[in-house]
Amino acid sequence: MGGAGAVLGVDVGGTGIKARLTDADGLVLDETRVPTPRDDPDGGRLATVVAELAVRASQRTPLGAIGLVTPGVVEETRGTVVLSVNLGWRDVPVRGVVRAELLRRGIDVPLAFGHDVRAGALAEVRAGDPELARGSVSFVPVGTGLASALVVDGAVVPGGGWAGEIGQVRIQSGPHAGSRVEEIASAGGVARRAGAPSAHAVMLRVRDGDPAATAVWDDCVGVLADALAWTTAVAGCHTIIVGGGLAESGPLLLDPLRAAVTARLQGVRVPVIAPARHGDAAGAIGAGLLARALLDTGVLL
Repeated sequence: MGGAGAVLGVDVGGTGIKARLTDADGLVLDETRVPTPRDDPDGGRLATVVAELAVRASQRTPLGAIGLVTPGVVEETRGTVVLSVNLGWRDVPVRGVVRAELLRRGIDVPLAFGHDVRAGALAEVRAGDPELARGSVSFVPVGTGLASALVVDGAVVPGGGWAGEIGQVRIQSGPHAGSRVEEIASAGGVARRAGAPSAHAVMLRVRDGDPAATAVWDDCVGVLADALAWTTAVAGCHTIIVGGGLAESGPLLLDPLRAAVTARLQGVRVPVIAPARHGDAAGAIGAGLLARALLDTGVLL
């Protein structure tokens, strides 16, 4: 059995916050989803939301630790988000801001802080397949934005907070020259370019044979395949785990993506491209793992 008390894992997404409360044996006690605060340049509104989630959790069971993960360029050791395009943050000391609000509400427990995609990767590689603990594995959630996390022999590569920001690379040629990769190859980008309320709505149009939606979808697959091919060539990935909201479309995304990556890797080992086991809950699960490790050992994974 782990350390005393339950842990609360909180994953801050571009559009929603996912929280998962688990006991010392890993049993899920509660799951909550709330909107991500907008117009929050200093993280104060986020701190209020996290504190409210923690108060609710502590009313249910003794709370031992909290894990909080966010998107962007995250420096875990300083507790700072250097840059998060989707949240409008630059050099925001998120851990300190949230910690102060928790203490104001009477919640004095260890607070683990990390990157949402790296936390999701941790959750995925610990999901039970021992092969994922060996060699190079990339976790790529295709959500509001696009980033990746590289796991080598079971350890996540942080790169000082900068590793995996594949969505921020600018496309240099072709019809999308000048755009960032995530503007074309993310759920958010697909929805915007198709003029739809969500990527799920675009997926339904693609299934119905809508040519405009299909063109946007094909662009996403092509640009994403370029990014995954380069990632594979550089890191020697044997497996790429695709998560996030767009991966929930299943074969509609993964089948053409596998074909496109294979076509780009002539003479290079083609990775297995698999759907995430945890879906869009991977970040919250990973946040819980960070909290549990800090509670058990005093060390952030």
